[in-house]
Amino acid sequence: MLENHNEILKPSEVCEVLRIGKNTLYHLLDTKELIGYRSGKNWRVTKQALINYILCKTSGGK
Repeated sequence: MLENHNEILKPSEVCEVLRIGKNTLYHLLDTKELIGYRSGKNWRVTKQALINYILCKTSGGK
């Protein structure tokens, strides 16, 4: 699923993978449910942080 993506993803790429809108993504980042960081004004998410988020959600939040 993420083989074609770089190690650091832009918000649009994260939205595409999770199939969510930008508002939902920014909410996840603001609440730290999904770990990301800012590079200037732009958010970035590491591939590992995205994988961890997906695993957490698919394993019932454990």
